[in-house]
Amino acid sequence: MRLRLLSIPSLTALLTLAPQFSRAADHPPVDTGTTAWMLISTALVLLMIPGLAMFYGGLVRTKNVLSTMMHSYVSLAIIGVLWVVCGYSLTFGKSIWGGLIGWNNDYFLLQGIDDAVTNGIPEYIIAMFQGKFAIITPALISGALAERVSFRGYSLFIALWFLLVYSPLCHWIWAPDGWLFNAGANGVIDLAGGLVIHVSAGISALVAAIYIGPRRGFPRQAMHPNNLVMTMMGAGLLWVGWFGFNAGSTVQSGLDTARALTMTQISAASGAFTWLIIEALAFKKATSLGFVSGILAGLVVITPAAGVVQPVGALFLGAASSLVCYYALVMKIKLGYDDSLDCFGIHGVGSGLGVLLLSFFIRDSWLADASAAAGKTWTAFDQLKVQLLGMGATIALAATVTIILCVLIEKTIGFRVKEQIEIEGLDQSLHGETGYGLVSSDR
Repeated sequence: MRLRLLSIPSLTALLTLAPQFSRAADHPPVDTGTTAWMLISTALVLLMIPGLAMFYGGLVRTKNVLSTMMHSYVSLAIIGVLWVVCGYSLTFGKSIWGGLIGWNNDYFLLQGIDDAVTNGIPEYIIAMFQGKFAIITPALISGALAERVSFRGYSLFIALWFLLVYSPLCHWIWAPDGWLFNAGANGVIDLAGGLVIHVSAGISALVAAIYIGPRRGFPRQAMHPNNLVMTMMGAGLLWVGWFGFNAGSTVQSGLDTARALTMTQISAASGAFTWLIIEALAFKKATSLGFVSGILAGLVVITPAAGVVQPVGALFLGAASSLVCYYALVMKIKLGYDDSLDCFGIHGVGSGLGVLLLSFFIRDSWLADASAAAGKTWTAFDQLKVQLLGMGATIALAATVTIILCVLIEKTIGFRVKEQIEIEGLDQSLHGETGYGLVSSDR
């Protein structure tokens, strides 16, 4: 058979590509299916930032809507830069200083992962996926400080909080050599950040809110949301984004991914439905604010548990979270602390509940694996002890560092705005803008 000769342009093209083929052959193979899913998950978690901004922004008064939304968006810049410079190294590097924190020179400025592929996924994607978690966590805290916190004080706070609370805690629980990752038979169970994200942010929010004090007029003065339509849209974006948050945290595209996604949907629906029932019994009506609060309660409670529970457990956890979070918000008024947008009451309480109660809904196959690892029968109560250890460590670290940061920032650049600025509104006073055109810009 006669061979057709390659044209000169074709041969030239092949010779040009030959070095690329050679380099590609030296790299571990990329699992394109899993990589595609992790790209989508990364984008879904990023979508939660504008979702959170809209959720929070609609709940404050008109004069503070932009400043409140800026608290979520500025985290994209501050934590986004810190994550690349040192955050990824601090969280997922090899343990140093007795396991207090991690470090890996290759992760510093992400300079050593250009060719890295881990479990079929380019290391860049893993770094960016985890970076979105780091961004949204301190942004959650802003909900407790809304309408009275200095923008520069808040910006410094989230930068230091990320370095001193989030990074060590993330290393303890999610790094392969973290001490909580290896506690008990199979470590603390925290699939997508019940402790790392929601409990840590919730506890810090409570401490900071108490330290800086309530908004002027709280609780005597009514402080109505400026735009519940925007809040509902934000809640919808959060619900959609949470599928990447939880299902993406399996870092695969398979059975565990399907389980996590399914439990997320079930718990969110259960939480929203339960809150509707509570309001029907209490007020004989269903409110949009109550409905979105139920959605959030269902989502945060399943965040640590989505990888180990089954549908019955997800239904129960969603319902239990709404019930407990509802009464946490009632107690806020009675106790007199001003967690403005209920970061502690929803995220801290709801996710903390999930961290503990998941122990009693773990699927049998997980307990069997834990028993094999422990060399003895591993029960729900054994796992509960490990979960309590993780809870205690999270609360201790978040509360201690937060109070130190609050005092430090207040004594230096100031954490709370002056009374006149609070009266005028943070949008005009701190940003020189107004959120709505119908509001006079010279008021």
